[in-house]
Parts: sequence; structure tokens; C-alpha cells
Amino acid sequence: MNMKELVNRSPIELKEELLKLRREQFNLRMANAAGQPAKPDQFGKVRKNIARVKTLMAQKRVGGKA
Repeated sequence: MNMKELVNRSPIELKEELLKLRREQFNLRMANAAGQPAKPDQFGKVRKNIARVKTLMAQKRVGGKA
């Protein structure tokens, strides 16, 4: 996922995407704790996608370009 894909989404869709990413992050942590680690790069990808969504939500809230 990149910013181009997220820019055209509404705030409600962004909240849903954030919730989906948080659940994925939680599931990755639980799988790791259970001894079933996923691909190591997944943790970073999910974390960066969460940051992208939160940044875009903040920009839209302030009324900046996005």
C-alpha cells in the first residue's frame, strides 16, 4: 500500500483501514509469541502502513493537502 492508494479514501475508509492494520499487527505479535513467526519483514511493513494511514488522517483533519 502506498500514499497514492490512500489519498482518495474518505476518513471513514481510513479509520477502517487503520483498524484492519492494527488487527494484523496484533495477529503478527500473537503468532510470534506462540512460536509461529511470520516473515520478519511483515512487522515493519505493517508498522509503516499504520504510520501512513495515521499521517494522512492527521493531514485531512487539519485540512491540509491530501
